[in-house]
Amino acid sequence: MRPASVPATVDYPDNITCVDTEQVRPGQACCYLVRSGNHYAFIDCGTSLSVPGFKALLAKRGIGLDQIAYVMPTHVHLDHAGGAGLLMRECPNAKLVVHPRGAKHMVDPSALIAGATAVYGPEKMTAMYGEIVPVDESRVIVADEGYTLDFVGRELVFIDAPGHARHHYAIWDAQSRGWFAGDTFGLSYRVFDGPNGAVLLPTTTPVQFEPDAWLKTLSRFMATEPAWMFLTHYGRVGNVQQLAADLRGDLAMYQSIALHLADAPDRHARIVEALTLHALEELAAMAAPVSDELARDWLAFDLELNAQGLGVWLDRQKT
Repeated sequence: MRPASVPATVDYPDNITCVDTEQVRPGQACCYLVRSGNHYAFIDCGTSLSVPGFKALLAKRGIGLDQIAYVMPTHVHLDHAGGAGLLMRECPNAKLVVHPRGAKHMVDPSALIAGATAVYGPEKMTAMYGEIVPVDESRVIVADEGYTLDFVGRELVFIDAPGHARHHYAIWDAQSRGWFAGDTFGLSYRVFDGPNGAVLLPTTTPVQFEPDAWLKTLSRFMATEPAWMFLTHYGRVGNVQQLAADLRGDLAMYQSIALHLADAPDRHARIVEALTLHALEELAAMAAPVSDELARDWLAFDLELNAQGLGVWLDRQKT
């Protein structure tokens, strides 16, 4: 059931539309449809299961598939890039803009498929992500550090943005004075918004959580004095300086929790519960309009992955 606070699409100023990718549940993951002139770009693109919804939205708005100029997955985790190949197949003029470390996985997604199948099993993998379609290498643009794209007069600047994943970039859009941050500015679900504003949590999923690199990425974001951050989980958030400070604090807390429980015999389960209790405390402090039960339900999948990522990080400290 769709939360009343999370419509399927939200039209922001500066020709940016937030589109729910309908993954797992409404309001959990989104992408952005950005217009410049008569051309459009998708920033992040959900899974293959999201593509029929995108096509219906474009048709409803009178946008031709041939008007899609770019597909830009911020990184190659499947909730962000799983639908790229199928979307590219449907959009004949589109180019795929991807991080240097992610390009090979878009051209040959066999490693992505194998990794996700190992985690979820073949049936759940297909149910969650659908078909993973390769992208023709001739249609791929590799966005190195500082790459600047002239999107019909709209300048988009790409930076290497590690911390959550090494194959992650972020996009600076001067027109909106916003960063399309993927997962590098954490997650913030709109169902948690209350009188005190948004609540932000880190995303420390396996296997490339690097807190020092993440802090440097945040500093680069803040150096541009952004007005907005566009998150994949979920939507646009303002009050950026305060949220950045909150995220820095949470990254420190996550490391502290993990290190404290590093030698616990039931380490993973205890980290999950400690992260959950920390999140519940933050939601209560911000007067989020949700019960603990609902919050646990919304966050269970994320915090399970976060704990796995912290476990990998802990093990890496020992080597």
